[in-house]
Formats: sequence, C-alpha cells, structure tokens
Amino acid sequence: MSKRFTLYILLGMILGIFVGYGLNSSITDAESLARVAGYFSIVTDVFLRLIKMIIAPLVFSTLVVGIAHMGDTASLGRVGVRTLGWFLLASVISLMLGILMVSLLQPGASLALPLPPADATAGIKATGLSLREFITHLVPRSAAEAMANNEILQIVVFSIFFGVALAAIGEKGKNLVHVVGEIAEVMLKVTGYVMLFAPFAVFAAIAATVTTQGLGILVTYGAFIGGFYLSLGVLWTILVILGSLVIGPRVLKLIRAVREPTLLAFSTASSEAAYPKTLEQLEKFGCSKRISSFVLPLGYSFNLDGSMMYCTFATLFIAQAYSIDLTLTQQVTMLLLLMVTSKGMAGVPRASLVVIAATLSFFHIPEAGLLLILAVDHFLDMGRSATNVIGNSIATAVVAKWEGQLAPAVADEDETRAHS
Repeated sequence: MSKRFTLYILLGMILGIFVGYGLNSSITDAESLARVAGYFSIVTDVFLRLIKMIIAPLVFSTLVVGIAHMGDTASLGRVGVRTLGWFLLASVISLMLGILMVSLLQPGASLALPLPPADATAGIKATGLSLREFITHLVPRSAAEAMANNEILQIVVFSIFFGVALAAIGEKGKNLVHVVGEIAEVMLKVTGYVMLFAPFAVFAAIAATVTTQGLGILVTYGAFIGGFYLSLGVLWTILVILGSLVIGPRVLKLIRAVREPTLLAFSTASSEAAYPKTLEQLEKFGCSKRISSFVLPLGYSFNLDGSMMYCTFATLFIAQAYSIDLTLTQQVTMLLLLMVTSKGMAGVPRASLVVIAATLSFFHIPEAGLLLILAVDHFLDMGRSATNVIGNSIATAVVAKWEGQLAPAVADEDETRAHS
C-alpha cells in the first residue's frame, strides 16, 4: 500500500502538470482559464475540507492521550522543555539561513520585472503582529469555537490543560483516557478513508495552478524560485545532520518513512493535509505514541521550519527588489520579531503572506512588494509545506530518542515483503 500510494501521488502530480499545461496552451482567454481552474479547485477544496473535518478531533484526542500517558508532571515538564528547546534551535537556524541565503544569492537585485508602485495594495492585511495579540490569541475563548475554527494553536493549549488535569486525577480518569484513546483510533481510521481521495486532490491542485499560471512563470522567477529551493535543500541537510547527531544513521530511514506525507504536503501545498499521515508514519518508524502525539501537534504551532525560512527569504527579496538595504541590526530585529510572529501559522491558508506583510510594514518596505511573490507563492508554498513535515518528523524522533521512547530499528516493511 505504501509504495502504491506514493506512486498514485506522483502520477497525480505528473498528470496534473500535463493537463494544466495543455489547457493553458490551448485556451487564450484569461477568464476562461480561471473558470476551468475553478472546476479543478472544487476537488482540492473538498479534500482540504475533509482534512479540516478530522484535524481538530485528531489533534485533541492524540495530544490528550499522549499527555495522560506521560505519567507524572515531572516527565511532562521534561519532555516539554526538550521539545521547545529543539523547536527554538530549529527556528533560529531556519530564520538565519533565510537571511544568509537571500543575502548571498541576491535574487531580488536581478529581478527583470517592473516593480509595483509603492502605494499599491496587495490585498493582504498585516494583522496579528503584536506580542499582545499573539499571547491573547493563544488562549481560546471557547474550546468549541477553537475546534470549529480549526485554530490548532488554541486546540493545543486546551488539550494540554485537559490532558494534564486528566492525568492528575489518576485512577478516576482511566476510563475517560480509554475513551479518548478510542476516539483517536476512530479518527485515524477516518483518516485512512480520507487519504484515498488524496491522489485526485493532488491532480486537481497541480492542474488548477498550471492552468492559470502556466509553466512560463517559473522561468520568469527562476532566480527567486531556484534560490529558495536551494535554501530549502540546505535546510534539509542541516536538519538531517542535527537529527543524525541524536538518532544516528536512522535519520535517513526516517526521511524515507515520511516520504508519503512529505509528498502529500508538497503536492497540496498544505502542511495540515499531511498531519494524520505523518503521525501514522512516525509511530511505524518507532516513535512511541505518547511522544509523537505530544510533539507533533506542538510542532504544527511552533516548528514550521520551511515557513519561517520563507518569511526572512521573501521579506529581504522584496527589499532587494526595491533597492532597500537593511542593516545588520535591522536583520537581527527581524529575526527576533519573526521568532514570535511566525508561530501558529499551520492550518491558515497563506499565513506566511500575512506575516510577511506585517514585517514589511514594520521595516517600512513597500507592502506592494507582495505582488511580486503572489504569482509564484503556490509553487513556493509546496516546498515550505514539505519542509515543515520533515522538520517536525525529525523533531519528534529526536525527542523520542532523548526520552528512550524510540523503538530499535527493525527491517523495512517493504524489504520484508520483498523477501517474503
């Protein structure tokens, strides 16, 4: 099933490219192209709605069970500190790498496109930048509201309180822990049904994008797109090296184990879409359920490595395009600012653009510069979504190893089947 699923995803991507290119080449009217792409988007939207349908109960149930199984509060605190420590390290590396790579490659300086007027609007509101708004947004006014709106960060906060309280009442809560655990099992089963629809969603997502944008736009923005994906490659390498320092050569098997959710995140440009499959593959890899159920949901709020690197890379790209030089002090300030404002972006479509808009405003860089990246943002979102999956997978495996909750290496399932 594993290899077949990967093959179906790849076939969906390839077919989507060919169909989208054919439609883009044969239809010259922009309005007709948008209408055709809209039909494809129906399939993608339905799939993403199915994912949103299961994400809140899945995060809540798995996180609560994970916390309840931690045992005493000392164990919970130790795991929490180790998890957040790794997230902080990965965040600093991601943000600094974005600054370093865009400064070395200078893709904005070589952009051969007319710049949008500085007073033009990109239609994206720079909201949610202040520390006050971020902290108050952490706490849900209602658990039901948080789940209804798929506010992952708020769901995580409520789940932590609920899980800690459930663990604190000891024997009285055992039955409820069992019930919540069964809910998690049911939601994972529902996830399996939803994933059967994934190849069709991948085909539709790629076809819709190529139909409207064509492949020529990749040439126009070649330096920017190429530089960003090169930077992602460097980030992957750093994360793998850091992971290998803790879990050893098994980190390469981990990357292979999460290839399906990574490919799914890439093709749908959604980290959220890959969450259920990532959780499943991490447990198959050997991470204990209590660790993966705790670390992964937190990672979706605090450890979006690809999205964080994109924020610094894109912001400085726009500054370069407008010939605005930021001092070293300003760049350090940007890094510290984005350490806070980049959190909680999972599950919010194009949330990176909102964060970038706010950062541009803070440093008095024309917000109109967002118009330069909007045309190719979907192609870039594919890469950063896949990177988010890789970063959180490595983080989960590392914490599991530190806690002695990573099962010894076993023969690869595919190899076992091949020899049987």
